[in-house]
Amino acid sequence: MVDGRAVPLRLRRSPRARRLTLRLQPADAALVLTLPPGVARREGLAFAERQQDWVRGRLAALPPRIPFAPGSRLTLLGVEHEIRAMPAARRGVWREPGLLLVSGRPEHLARRVEDHLRGEARRLLAERARQKVAALPAGGGRALRRITVRDTASRWGSCSARGDLSFSWRLILAPESVFDYVVAHEVAHLVHLDHSPAFWALTARLTPDPAGPRRWLRERGAELLRYG
Repeated sequence: MVDGRAVPLRLRRSPRARRLTLRLQPADAALVLTLPPGVARREGLAFAERQQDWVRGRLAALPPRIPFAPGSRLTLLGVEHEIRAMPAARRGVWREPGLLLVSGRPEHLARRVEDHLRGEARRLLAERARQKVAALPAGGGRALRRITVRDTASRWGSCSARGDLSFSWRLILAPESVFDYVVAHEVAHLVHLDHSPAFWALTARLTPDPAGPRRWLRERGAELLRYG
């Protein structure tokens, strides 16, 4: 409990950790306590208890939640939309200028909005990734095998050694330049599975301004986790 507020605490053991660490996950305002080898659970909990002031400050700094509810405003690839319920309609979820319209029963609205955004993100991310792959130098790197879309709290995209790309659906809530950068970043990993100078040079060929979106994700990326 922090100032009367229940804060979930998750413990994880890491064979690579060298010290106790505590972090706050913006997605669900839960604390993650990492225990290195040989450190007892009791010692870890005592450490977390001593961080009350730090936790209090982190909780206060979290951006407010934005529910998928009538009247809420979402920015989809840089374009603001207001959610509006259309209970008598039979069209699912659709967009009109400045609006995200949702048909059906009110209790299903939040789920319908998220399903719609996930589907749109899957379609747009796959389309953009294939465009970036087509722009890669001929004869280099792994072939693109599969594209998946998930809800991840710690990384916006990933590329496996087999050529599988994975992205967070929440990128559809980011500015267009950020969306484009993350796709370019992961597609560049098909050629360079590292962060070498050659990787960054290729990323810069695939997206116009890598530095700006990287800074945005570092400073404001947690804002994408407040929706829903």
